[in-house]
Amino acid sequence: MAAVASRMLGLRAAGLLRAACVGRAGASRSVLGVTSRPGVAWMPSRCGSSAAEAPATKADDSVLQWLLLLIPVTAFGLGTWQVQRRKWKLKLIAELESRVMAEPIPLPADPVELKNLEYRPVKVKGHFDHSKELYIMPRTMVDPAREAGRISSSTESGAFVVTPFHCTDLGVTILVNRGFVPRKKVNPETRQTGQVEGEMDLTGVVRLTETRKPFVPENNPERNHWHYRDLEAMARTTGADPVFIDADFKSTVPGGPIGGQTRVTLRNEHMQYIITWYGLCAATSYLWFKKFLHRMPAV
Repeated sequence: MAAVASRMLGLRAAGLLRAACVGRAGASRSVLGVTSRPGVAWMPSRCGSSAAEAPATKADDSVLQWLLLLIPVTAFGLGTWQVQRRKWKLKLIAELESRVMAEPIPLPADPVELKNLEYRPVKVKGHFDHSKELYIMPRTMVDPAREAGRISSSTESGAFVVTPFHCTDLGVTILVNRGFVPRKKVNPETRQTGQVEGEMDLTGVVRLTETRKPFVPENNPERNHWHYRDLEAMARTTGADPVFIDADFKSTVPGGPIGGQTRVTLRNEHMQYIITWYGLCAATSYLWFKKFLHRMPAV
């Protein structure tokens, strides 16, 4: 009887000890932010991690905000740069037009001086050597009657006839672009009346050599097909000096090439670029303001 009582007291003490342990564990979980309910698996609370992630997200948004602001700022800078470029181009066009309209001067004896005289009218005296004509083609005619030598509305294709001209006063032979002939008149036998002979006075505009542009074919001296003005190669082919002038319209004779084929216009598309860049600046500035500033709470 005493043994049974002693065993019952031991079991009761063990139960009380187990209950105490469970109570302490629950208290520990509560303190650590752990929720525990009967029959539900406990999960750690996310309050601490969310609080840590919030500053990082805010910092990332701030960096993105200022990076995107570079787009309108850059567009504004490029638009302003195009404004300055347009001023420079208009000034250059005005200088070229005034140079073309200047009084002709004698052709300098030193070819080095010609580097600073492009588009400047010069006058020479001598005679042509029609046996060594060169042809720059295909070309369309420039209407000499229009202002600044602008291209006419005619789309007829032809060639510029380049002929060696011996300057009797300087003792040198230069190259003269006599002007435009239609394709059917490229052969000199079809325009014999225009092959002027004898000594004559000639006025023309100084032109310098040019490099081949993209998509322009290579010159073919063997076939006498020239696509761009390569003065060194033309001089070797004809035995002339690398000096080139465009004859003016007054040099035109019946049946011969039409002179005055100097193109002095320059591309001036800077206004389009100005509108494009400033428009992009305005659009991206509006989007940036709407996304980042419009939604900010008032302080």
